[in-house]
Amino acid sequence: MIEDIRNQLLASIDVKTRTLDACVADTQRAAQLMIDCLKAGGRLYLCGNGGSAADCQHVACELVGRFMLDRKALPAVALTTDTSILTSVANDYDYEEVFARQVAALVREGDLLLAISTSGNSTSVIKAAVVAHQHNAKVVALTGAGGGRLKELADCLIAVPGETAPRIQEVHITLLHIICALIERALYKD
Repeated sequence: MIEDIRNQLLASIDVKTRTLDACVADTQRAAQLMIDCLKAGGRLYLCGNGGSAADCQHVACELVGRFMLDRKALPAVALTTDTSILTSVANDYDYEEVFARQVAALVREGDLLLAISTSGNSTSVIKAAVVAHQHNAKVVALTGAGGGRLKELADCLIAVPGETAPRIQEVHITLLHIICALIERALYKD
């Protein structure tokens, strides 16, 4: 068991080390797009499934509440949290529409959608990105290696060089924490 724990930690470290070369510039671009959106009065919307849904909620709470600084609340909405909307859309239409319907209702020009999918191929997330562009909103995508189909829809793609969902998700939350810190610093420390 000890050896397995060590191997899991080393695998996580390996993906994070590869991320240093592969994702730093894209993370900076993503943070700048979010900063620009917020400075212009836009809102951030987040979507993803499973563990990525949890990351959406996590990031929204860091921005609406606080991350490291006591400051004004920032407008961030996790589209993963309203069970009545999620279940009614899934029942009346199709699960693949659960985020797209919310994006159609809420997202406006100048807003930004943060679309998270470890494979980059989650249909519900892809459909949300398509609708976001129809509303003239920017799309930042967090994926695993290669970016999947989201690669073509993202104004900025952060494709973590990992192959398994747990390792990719570990890096996603690390990068999202970094982005939260950069947003706070840009908006409240300048």
